[in-house]
Amino acid sequence: MTDETTNGLSRREFVQGTASGVLLAVGPGAVLAASNVNKDKDKKAVLAQIPQMHAANVKRLQDWIALPSIAAENRNYPQGPQYMADLARSAGFVDVRLIPTSGKPGVFGRLDAGAATTVAIYFMYDVKQFVPEEWSSPPLEGRLVPKAELGTVCMGRGAVNQKGPQNSFLSALMAFKAAGKKLPVNLVLVAEGEEEIGSPHFGEVVADPEAFAQLKKCIAVLLPDASQESDGSIEVDLGAKGVVELELVSSGEKWGRGPAKDVHSSLEAQVDSPSWHLVQALNTLVEKDGHTPAVEGFFERAKPLSEAQKKMVLTYAATVPEDVMKKELGVQRWVHDLSWPDSLLRLYSQPTINIEGLVGGYTGPGGKTVLPHRAVAKIDMRLVPDMTAADTLAKVKAHLAKQGFGDIEVNMSGGYDPTQTDPDSRAVQAILATYRRLGYSPQVLPRSPGSWPGYRFTSAPLSLPAVGFGLGHGFGAHAPDEFYLVDSTNSKVQGLDGAAASFVECLYALA
Repeated sequence: MTDETTNGLSRREFVQGTASGVLLAVGPGAVLAASNVNKDKDKKAVLAQIPQMHAANVKRLQDWIALPSIAAENRNYPQGPQYMADLARSAGFVDVRLIPTSGKPGVFGRLDAGAATTVAIYFMYDVKQFVPEEWSSPPLEGRLVPKAELGTVCMGRGAVNQKGPQNSFLSALMAFKAAGKKLPVNLVLVAEGEEEIGSPHFGEVVADPEAFAQLKKCIAVLLPDASQESDGSIEVDLGAKGVVELELVSSGEKWGRGPAKDVHSSLEAQVDSPSWHLVQALNTLVEKDGHTPAVEGFFERAKPLSEAQKKMVLTYAATVPEDVMKKELGVQRWVHDLSWPDSLLRLYSQPTINIEGLVGGYTGPGGKTVLPHRAVAKIDMRLVPDMTAADTLAKVKAHLAKQGFGDIEVNMSGGYDPTQTDPDSRAVQAILATYRRLGYSPQVLPRSPGSWPGYRFTSAPLSLPAVGFGLGHGFGAHAPDEFYLVDSTNSKVQGLDGAAASFVECLYALA
């Protein structure tokens, strides 16, 4: 969920091929070279270790990809969290343990460097489930393959979402160990294994007494990311939309009409159809435009963009060519035939109700004359501040009941509230300063249209800034050809070494 995709296009690909920002000809070694003018001998010593550890860092990523933890399939538990814990220990974390939850366990660890500043690190170790008809050979090799105009990439499930960036962060920590140098900040690690199913139990990880006590000491939460587009440009999101994942289930049993089991379709003239009942219920969720949410009270807590946030979006719109974006997304016009700037303002400001999939009856080759007794719609709703997952779910249930569809089961599988971080916070300013010092001109946006459970940190009682960081590039989250760049031949984009070095630079900037 961290990297929302549209037809294989991740959020980071959203400006791929555009002239975003002021791009400098920064080669893969430039991040390392940037320290040559830095008088800090410790940092120079740490950065010097990274190229020497390249092969080991790449293999670690390949090995991690080879062990997929898939919450939706209950696959590789407890092996997945145990592997995550072992990785944390190898990077120098102590007191590493699994935090039991009522779902999949989380992982906690701390790294005390005796520093004045403590920073939290958020990891996820699960990946998206496999779809057999799409992936005949599960992409778990972590194969190194050449990629035109980029270099060599590591391809496999979870490569960019999020194992690649997280491995680069671990590589940075291991460079400190190899150099025999202390980190400039203390670290607190919290990792979860259910992000891909909506983080239903991550609150239990954060609320763990020991984890919570350590998180209270932190100045911010850092989400390791591969933030570069293929053109080298960088986007910094000051938050993310919340999400509610749910299933709407129409059944003859619950409805009291229609069949209790699949029957012959000739009986449609005599027997009610749960499938049509579901379609009619879905139709009430949006206005006649087939897009705008029609659930009563849906927008009442939606906070409009501030003038400063609108300015961020409009600056982005003026930089990114509309025709390139339309080509990437395969669309000819925006909703309501809006202009490019207005469509982006809507993207970053509006909550949504989306049908992810419809399941019911026969879907194989040819036809089958059946009247199904059960039909399911998989729905996701994206939320903006100050909406909450609980309130939005309650509104949907009340809406369906009021519209005469109270029999429709509403089963929430996961979700969380939106998150927002102050652009003037110490963490955001340190991150922006790091990018600029390394020769990049990051674009700042109000929030990501995608989602991650950052609200567990940004909301009370922790109320911490939470923001992503990391040079490097990847593509295709959740797709068969998902990859993370490890050896870059592109003068504008960093490979694994440059990504690891950027984390070293960022930790010093946060100190």
